[in-house]
Amino acid sequence: MRKRDSIKELIQKNKSEILRDEKQLAKIEVKIDNRHTVK
Repeated sequence: MRKRDSIKELIQKNKSEILRDEKQLAKIEVKIDNRHTVK
């Protein structure tokens, strides 16, 4: 049981880290889009 819990926790951590990375990428993409629309 303990092992399964730790695997679940690892998956949750990975998911939250991936979400954070995707949010940062989205911010960067928005900045790039804004730059293009200004020109």
